[in-house]
Amino acid sequence: MASAGNDFFSKLRKFDAYPKTMEDFREKTFSGAAVSIVAGLLMLMLFASELSFFLSVQVNPELFVDTSRNEKMRINVDIIFHAMPCAYVSIDVMDISGEQQLDVDHNLFKKRIDKDGEPIRDEEEKPTLGDESAKIVDSIKALNVTLDPARCESCYGAETEALKCCNTCEQVREAYRLKGWAFNNADGIIQCEREGWSAKLREQANEGCIIFGYLEVNKVAGNFHFAPGKSFQQHNVHIHDLQPFGRTHFNLSHTIRKLSFGNDYPGQINPLDTHSEVEERQTSTMYQYFLKIVPTRYYNVHGKETSTNQFSVTMHQRHINHALGEHGLPGVFFMFEISPILVQLRETQRSFMHFLTGVCAIIGGIFTVAGMIDGIIHHSLKTWKKQEMGKQG
Repeated sequence: MASAGNDFFSKLRKFDAYPKTMEDFREKTFSGAAVSIVAGLLMLMLFASELSFFLSVQVNPELFVDTSRNEKMRINVDIIFHAMPCAYVSIDVMDISGEQQLDVDHNLFKKRIDKDGEPIRDEEEKPTLGDESAKIVDSIKALNVTLDPARCESCYGAETEALKCCNTCEQVREAYRLKGWAFNNADGIIQCEREGWSAKLREQANEGCIIFGYLEVNKVAGNFHFAPGKSFQQHNVHIHDLQPFGRTHFNLSHTIRKLSFGNDYPGQINPLDTHSEVEERQTSTMYQYFLKIVPTRYYNVHGKETSTNQFSVTMHQRHINHALGEHGLPGVFFMFEISPILVQLRETQRSFMHFLTGVCAIIGGIFTVAGMIDGIIHHSLKTWKKQEMGKQG
């Protein structure tokens, strides 16, 4: 039995692909040490690169036709108007489906800033034009006026079924807007005089404004814009009433700190972030941004989905000189179209077996190539030494 076992192991040793030499027959050289050190460092560098690649995440894009319907799109806005008071700016949204959201004030906030860009006060305001309830209360107290909470004051001929009483200046202006009337002068309107509306406009004349928040719009082509004056519809025409401000030039210098559509995802690039425009001419300017929005779905390595949008932009601006009879509304306009193509971005990570295969290839390849280089150097040196000895002999 022992002889049979020895025969088996003796035959098995024939398959040894790594025959060993005795230690006494091994020769260690300086060139071999140098090649070994360089090979070891190279292995370490390539292993670190392979490990980094294994731990990193790749994003693979795919294109589909967008079949989603009846969706809303969220627009995130953070924009600074350096020389346009908050009391002047109106925000409006329109789309080609016919839905118009005039003077949007539900999801956006305004913050007043001075000419140096410093906030005038910490709390934000809902962007209802001229509506500063805290100041109104202070003004009423200062005048020592006691008002009946159940009162119903006049809308000065602009009463409608929806708005029969106008107890504040803002309600009077809203009634005028619903009627399609221009609000030319606040003098003589008791509510505006009581609240000091004209005085507030004069007080904010040299201020700027930060507008931030988000809008919810239909996922169809449309536009949203920031422009001076209260907006209203008259004979199916969108109009902004600029007469109460008593000026023809509006400085719409602005900085877009953030503009995005939907939720953020890793690596997202919004081309208008930190974009600035400075108005240098003494004429009002219409800034137009034409946006092409591409619906996007992003899946992380765990399969979590983020529905969002990417966009590209082109820009045009037109200077308006009313003194020369030129027409147009000064403002910042964002016109957007929705692409029918959906981009799907999916994070993927290399498997551990691929990583292991790469590491083995690196170690084995470098070890083999280093052995070949060492053999070439060693035999070259031996040949050179023999030739030198032959010359000396």
